[in-house]
Amino acid sequence: MRWTTTDVNGPDAPPEPAAPRPGGRRDRWAGHREQRRQELIAAAIQALLRHGPSVDMDQVAATAGVSKPVLYRYFADKAQLWLAVSEVVAARVVAAIAPAVEQVREERALVEATIDAYLRVVEYEPSLYRFLVHESGHPGIQQVVTGTSRQVATGLARVIGDRLRALGLDAGPAEPWAYGLVGFVQAVGDWWTTHGQPIHRAALTEYLTTLLWSGIEGVRRGADLPPELTRAHERIDR
Repeated sequence: MRWTTTDVNGPDAPPEPAAPRPGGRRDRWAGHREQRRQELIAAAIQALLRHGPSVDMDQVAATAGVSKPVLYRYFADKAQLWLAVSEVVAARVVAAIAPAVEQVREERALVEATIDAYLRVVEYEPSLYRFLVHESGHPGIQQVVTGTSRQVATGLARVIGDRLRALGLDAGPAEPWAYGLVGFVQAVGDWWTTHGQPIHRAALTEYLTTLLWSGIEGVRRGADLPPELTRAHERIDR
């Protein structure tokens, strides 16, 4: 026996609505809305570059060529817009650093490339960087900043660990080294941009690389020593 809607629900039951067709009007509208949202985020970034981290919604709307009510159709409030902007800016930071880290094969050059890639972002987009720092009190943006730091440090730790294992050394220090490097460079980047970048990027990169690498190289030299000599050095240091 073949069951129909009328058999189950009675003769007066309304027909079931047809399933929405893929690629229908609803999908097209969702795609258009997302495209428009990305355009407004891009306009907000341009407004940041033009007016600095103190930019307001009126300036964002003017840059986008829309009224403020249009902005609020896509973002519930200013905080939601800034959160979306922070996600885009954070993705730029990761996109700038990751290729530099992946392409390097020498350990010192790895540290140097990571530092230089980060400082390059700060140098070329100081307003966006200051925006992230200035707005980091917002819980959502703070999570984005923390997540970005974690993402960079995790990738860096993997590369450092691979290098250490290739040398036959203990890869245990890879993760703390990576997190320490990221935090250290972030702090210096804050100082650098706050003071108007008083040192050329290449010189600052070399200063920081020399400082960090001297510590890493010291650990490596210790790791290369036979255990009895390492213990002897520890006794002498005491």
